[in-house]
Amino acid sequence: MNYRERIRALREDNDYTQTYIASILNVGQRTYADYELGKTRIPVESLIKLAEFYNVDMNYITGLSNTITPFPR
Repeated sequence: MNYRERIRALREDNDYTQTYIASILNVGQRTYADYELGKTRIPVESLIKLAEFYNVDMNYITGLSNTITPFPR
């Protein structure tokens, strides 16, 4: 699973809308949709925000690991 699939799955598993997650990242809904579709590369800073928001480590959110480990605090 790559980061596009992972951020979509995390959003859907938590019943969040693209608009809500976009507001957390301070981007428009269309921009966030493009992140999920792979039309636009998501900035590393945004991946970090999402990992912290969902409380998962970066290896999980980027698809390098399938094991959920809490975001390091």
